[in-house]
Amino acid sequence: MTPLLTDSHCHLDFPDFDGEHDDIIARAAAAGVHRMVTICTKMAALPIVQGLAERYDTVFFAAGTHPMSAESAEFVTAADLIDLSRHPKFVGIGETGLDYHYTPDSADIQKRAFAEHIIAAQETQLPLIIHARAADQDMIDILQKAYAEKPFSCVLHCFSSGPELAAAGIEMGFYLSMSGIAAFPKSQDLRDIFASAPLDRILVETDSPYLAPPPHRGKRNEPAYVAHTAAKGAEVFGLTLAEFAAATEANFERLFWKATKA
Repeated sequence: MTPLLTDSHCHLDFPDFDGEHDDIIARAAAAGVHRMVTICTKMAALPIVQGLAERYDTVFFAAGTHPMSAESAEFVTAADLIDLSRHPKFVGIGETGLDYHYTPDSADIQKRAFAEHIIAAQETQLPLIIHARAADQDMIDILQKAYAEKPFSCVLHCFSSGPELAAAGIEMGFYLSMSGIAAFPKSQDLRDIFASAPLDRILVETDSPYLAPPPHRGKRNEPAYVAHTAAKGAEVFGLTLAEFAAATEANFERLFWKATKA
């Protein structure tokens, strides 16, 4: 039997998938991907993202403002996100975070937006979904300060940062999500970080349509391909695919607890 898997982070609303959603969901199911979380990165896209979750039983959604859009998109408050959390298929806060690689000039507004998302996660106890790039120390400082004030749950999505951020996150009980990057041939340092983390803190994702793992690298990614990343994850942890899949399923359901109740 094909092990069941969850794609914990994808972007089904992106135009790359227009007109193909039925086929994408069917291919995911054939690959054992029985559940996925589609992520809204700016509130202008919320009607599409929410509509996909309402259309497909296997699709859940999260929403927030991506740090690269923090300066240009509508500013989202904690109250906005808390109100949205009443939707039965809304399962996470974000994605949010800091990106100093592509958008360093908007660092101040990124931090203000990030703070609102953290408050929403603290109040709803839904997981915070974090994007972090070239901002590890600020990310550590902000998360540790906020967590000390009021604990919350979190996933460092598409984790590709350094070991210090990984260690800080694990210490707070956060999760690291493995994307197709972890399966790239030159990503041994990243695989080593994952291997040093507790198995019960690992998720898998596609971040599709981006970052397709081998053998699809360079092509459009889609939820079905999370099976390839999971196969690499099993190798990293010295497990069978079935064992690794079962572990990541339990992790997903612990973190994204609301997805088990919809």
